[in-house]
Amino acid sequence: MNIIDTPLLDCKIIEPAVFPDARGKFCIAFDSFAFAKAVPNQKPFITINESTSTYGVLRGLHLQKGDAAQAKLVRCIQGKILDVAVDFRPESSTYLKHFSIELTGENNKQLLVPRGFLHGFSVLSETAIVNYQIDNTYQPATEYGIRYDDPQLNIDWQLPKEDIILSEKDEKLGFITL
Repeated sequence: MNIIDTPLLDCKIIEPAVFPDARGKFCIAFDSFAFAKAVPNQKPFITINESTSTYGVLRGLHLQKGDAAQAKLVRCIQGKILDVAVDFRPESSTYLKHFSIELTGENNKQLLVPRGFLHGFSVLSETAIVNYQIDNTYQPATEYGIRYDDPQLNIDWQLPKEDIILSEKDEKLGFITL
């Protein structure tokens, strides 16, 4: 496993061990001992979620507040997504800055999104399967979100606006008010 810092220093790109051969590939997607050694302050992951989406779906931007805050290890198993993390910690020097990376079933990269970061992704392929390991239980009462097109964030989701598909919940999200 290789761990790479991003411009948002608490976010990390995780490159798992991949062993390709004539039959295909074998990937060690997660090794809890190696991960704990490389990222010692990260709490263990307790939930694994998976979503399947079609081209144009945009999920986010979401986070859990307070004691329900969650870190996520995000991996695209099939297809291609643009994964986005926004630092939403007011005391941080990178507050409201974002980092994005293409995660694909081919590149095997994963993004570690720390607690206190908004997270979302857009689907750039015909379909995508995304796996998330989470370090805290989901508590709907603590959920918070910001609209994907907030002008203060100015995120390029790599999709034409007319192709974007949002959930009803994400349609109702508001903009950042400072």
